[in-house]
Amino acid sequence: MSRNRVGGGGMSGPKVEIASLNRIEKKLEKSSSSVSRGLNGREKDRFSVPSPAVKQADHRLVGISKKKSFDEVSETDSEESDVSGSDGDDTTWISRFCNNKGNEFFCEVDHEYIHDDFNLCGLSSQVPFYDLSLDVILDVQSSRGDAFTEEQSKLFESAAENLYGLIHTRYILTSKGMAAMLEKYKNYDFGRCPRVYCCGQPCLPVGQSDVFRSSTVKIYCPKCEDIYYPRSKLQGNIDGAYIGTTFPHLFFMTYPHLKPQKASQWYIPRVFGFKLHKP
Repeated sequence: MSRNRVGGGGMSGPKVEIASLNRIEKKLEKSSSSVSRGLNGREKDRFSVPSPAVKQADHRLVGISKKKSFDEVSETDSEESDVSGSDGDDTTWISRFCNNKGNEFFCEVDHEYIHDDFNLCGLSSQVPFYDLSLDVILDVQSSRGDAFTEEQSKLFESAAENLYGLIHTRYILTSKGMAAMLEKYKNYDFGRCPRVYCCGQPCLPVGQSDVFRSSTVKIYCPKCEDIYYPRSKLQGNIDGAYIGTTFPHLFFMTYPHLKPQKASQWYIPRVFGFKLHKP
């Protein structure tokens, strides 16, 4: 009897212990899984939602970067404006005058040619304010420049343009002057002949008189050997003495290969197909 109790208790004891162990393991698994889920959620919230301090630091960094880029852009713009301003200051009076609209008939005279007094002989009596005009052409800073009024400065500028035109008349008859005008002739800067049968022949400027303020400049066609008014009104206001009567003919004597053949076609007036007889 005693053996059966002991045996029965020995058989039920291990089963109870195994069942209790299984329940404990399940509870531990549940608790560990819940703890891990809670930790992952908190960690995810910590990394996904930045703190107010982090947000403020980010805004400061963005503002600093924007300000830095704006300062860099403004510095580059100021540097470019300084460069452009310095380039504008480097241009001479002669280059500015020749690049003005309507002054396409002029070429740039070398400073060395103007510095030679022999080339300017006799011009002091033809142009008022000769010395001041010469200083304007050569970009010489005058000590008396601040004492002049605006009207006087305009008067000196006009006198300088007249003096340059008379110097230009002599310069274009030299070898350097001819070479400069040759480039303009090749670029059709002087215009083309308006005559139909000349077929767009390039022309050269010419004056009808060598006397200052006697007549305005014209264009000479070497094909029909006639002169015409320039198409531009600004060019038509140039004094003919700034080019002179010699230049176009000496030009084709210097460059004979550029002189075209004379025109062979002429317009014949007709009435109902019949030629008109001269009276």
